[in-house]
Parts: sequence; structure tokens; C-alpha cells
Amino acid sequence: MTELTRRRDPDRAEETWLIYYRDVRAGKIGRAVGNPGATERWNSHCGFYPGSNPGEQAYGSEDNFDEARAAFERAWAAFLGRRSPADFQAWRDQQDWTARKYAMWERGKSSLKGLIR
Repeated sequence: MTELTRRRDPDRAEETWLIYYRDVRAGKIGRAVGNPGATERWNSHCGFYPGSNPGEQAYGSEDNFDEARAAFERAWAAFLGRRSPADFQAWRDQQDWTARKYAMWERGKSSLKGLIR
């Protein structure tokens, strides 16, 4: 199995890691934002959409990063076992479409004409 890699999420102030499987974002692990003085927790989200069905993604909350990472890896192994190459391609296609849409908006075009295949 190809190893998972992680990258720090540049858009989050609290420590959050985006988890990738090859070029597909497989989920994330991050510090939970909660009440001041509350016990620190780490939340995880495993899975991606499109490319999966409702209920196939997994969410968790652990006491520390290492536990959250281990829980994520277990959830990922189960999630990956139900994926096909078409599932990964669906995610990539959505990313490409979204990038084209935002590029068009940056150029000042507000219509989706030409984006829909």
C-alpha cells in the first residue's frame, strides 16, 4: 500500500494536518477547537467525496495526535479496501472542475457556460 503523507493546513490557525494518498486528499487530523480550559482532543476525518457514498467516511476524536493518527490509519485501511480506481478519478475530476470554475471567476466571468461537460 502506498504510504499516506501529511501536510500542514495553511488555512487553519490550530495545528491541522491534511492527509494525502498519492494526489488525493484522504482526510485530516487536527486539534479540536473547544471550550477554554477543556481537555485537549484531536479530531480526525477519513475519506473523500466524490468517490464514496454517504456513511462510508469515518470521524473520530482522540486524546492525542498519535492516537488520532493510529485511528485514522485503521479507518483508512477499511475505507481504501472499498475503493476502486474510478472512485479516485471522480475525486480528481471534481478538483479539476472546481479549479476551472474558480479560474473563470478570477477572470471576471460569472457564467458556468463552458464548464459543464
